Amino acid sequence: MRRNSHLAAIVGFALSAVLLVSGGLLLWGSTYTHNMVHNQLAAQQIYFPPQAAFAHPQAGTEITPSMIPSVSQYAGQQLVTGQQAQSYADNFIAVHIANMTGGKTYAQLSTQAMAHPTDAKLAAQVATVFKGETLRSILLNAFGWWKVSQITYIASLVAFGLGGLTLIASLFGLTVERRPEIVHEIIDGTPVTHA
Repeated sequence: MRRNSHLAAIVGFALSAVLLVSGGLLLWGSTYTHNMVHNQLAAQQIYFPPQAAFAHPQAGTEITPSMIPSVSQYAGQQLVTGQQAQSYADNFIAVHIANMTGGKTYAQLSTQAMAHPTDAKLAAQVATVFKGETLRSILLNAFGWWKVSQITYIASLVAFGLGGLTLIASLFGLTVERRPEIVHEIIDGTPVTHA
C-alpha cells in the first residue's frame, strides 16, 4: 500500500513540475506577445483625436455621433493597446470608410473601378479605401494578438494554480502515509501487525 502511495506522490510531483513549467512558459509567451504588440503599435505614432474634437459630433465629419460611446474614451491618447486598436479600426476608420463609400466594400468599389478604368475619382477612392482597409486589418491583427496574450496570461495563472495544488496534494499524500503502524495483540499474547 505504501508503494502505491509513493508512486502516486511521484506522479503528483511530476505533474506539478509539468504544470509549473507550463505556467512559466505561458506567462513568458503572454508577456512577450503583450510587449511586442505594445511596442509595434507605439512605433506607429497613432493618436486618437483630442477631447475637443468630440464636443460637437456630426455625421460626415471627423467625429460622428456613433464614435462618442466607443472612441471618445480614448480622446487624445496614443494608440498602444489591443483594445484601442480594435476601437480605432472598427469605430473610427470603418465609419469613415463607410461614409466615404456609401457602405460599399473595397471589393465592390474595385470591381466598379475596373469596369470604368478612366474614372480618376473612382480610382482615387479605391486607393484610399484600400489603404484604410489595410490599416484596419493591421490594427485588428494587433487586437487579435493582444487577446492571445490575455488568454495565455489567464492560462498561466490556471497552470500555476493547478501545479501548486498538485504539489500540495502530493506533499499531503506523503505525510498522511507516515503514520505509525498499529499493533494489536490477540488474546493469547501474539502481536498482529496491520498495514
